[in-house]
Amino acid sequence: MPLYFFRIRNGRYSGASEQGIELADRDAAWRELTSTCADMMSGICRKLGQNTQWEMELLDEFKQPIFRISLASDSLQSNRPKGAATEKRRSSAARS
Repeated sequence: MPLYFFRIRNGRYSGASEQGIELADRDAAWRELTSTCADMMSGICRKLGQNTQWEMELLDEFKQPIFRISLASDSLQSNRPKGAATEKRRSSAARS
């Protein structure tokens, strides 16, 4: 059976498992990746910083990526001064 490895990337950190896991085929590898990722996701989300990306890859026996799941966090209002959103809501409410 083919051997697969996990790799996690978070910002500048990247680490791959040294111990592989034997799986029947690519479909089984995909199921294992999604199951493992799902088990970890709540913990990852609680620790994820703004404007960062987290990735989990499944590598083949040559340590080449075959699947990747990514989670990105983007701050969409980074140019808005603090309190601007609250002030805008207050102005809208006053006009109502």
